[in-house]
Amino acid sequence: MKTLQRYFTAFFAIVLMLSSLKSMAVTVEKATLSIAINFYNDNNKVPYLLVKVKTKVDGKFKNVAGIPIKLNLNKDSAGTLIANVVTNERGEATALIPSTLKNEWNTSVKHSFLATFAGNKKYDATTGDLTVGKAKILIDASNDKKITATFLEMKTNIWEPVKGVDVVIAVKRLGGDLNVNETATFATDSTGKASADFKRDTIPGDAKGNITLVAKVVDNDQYGNLTIEKVVPWGAKFTPVNDFDKRTLFATGNKAPIWLLFISLSIIVAVWFTLIKLVLNIFKIRKLGKELE
Repeated sequence: MKTLQRYFTAFFAIVLMLSSLKSMAVTVEKATLSIAINFYNDNNKVPYLLVKVKTKVDGKFKNVAGIPIKLNLNKDSAGTLIANVVTNERGEATALIPSTLKNEWNTSVKHSFLATFAGNKKYDATTGDLTVGKAKILIDASNDKKITATFLEMKTNIWEPVKGVDVVIAVKRLGGDLNVNETATFATDSTGKASADFKRDTIPGDAKGNITLVAKVVDNDQYGNLTIEKVVPWGAKFTPVNDFDKRTLFATGNKAPIWLLFISLSIIVAVWFTLIKLVLNIFKIRKLGKELE
């Protein structure tokens, strides 16, 4: 009887321990994600979205990879699905707005983008949204090297100018955009125009002297990110020089510069001369030692 009682006691102790462990596991709090949506439209063509997902770790934001996000236009339904994306190692994912949503896109002059994360074992379910108005940016360049950017917003099926929008006017370069003069941004006037004088006359272009001007609106709360480009022949002509058959520092071994060959051979001769001298001195020391015996 006492043995049976011990078994029951042990059984109930195990049950209580497992239930406590389960309750502890249930009470573990999940981390919270932050979803930001950015809208882009380059050269007034197909717009696209850039989604960024972060979480806070030890008081600092950290990018989160591998998060599945569902993107919708205006409302969360099957007919308004933009794309299902997964964040990369930088916590980012991009999606073009498909042509299947053309009718939905044309129904309004303003649109909302919805990002939905259903949640998993590590993170709580999260949503993000962004509302932008339909807008476009134009660029023009005159013969006196004056650049004009025009910002327009769609209102009741008519493009109307917008005042007070900050526009960056620059030259597109491989490492980043270069301002056309000392001023970085230009505000549009009542006609939606922002003008800048080109003062980069010595900037190199291609073989014909062509460079690419760019006018852009960056992270605008109402319109997102818009960019327009224009090619103009305002740069210095660049003629590539082929040094393949000449002696240069970056040529093949048989085309190395004479001064470099001289330095290399001098170092080699000096090293071998020192080694041979040391060996000869060792033999002399051995010979002197035998003569003294």
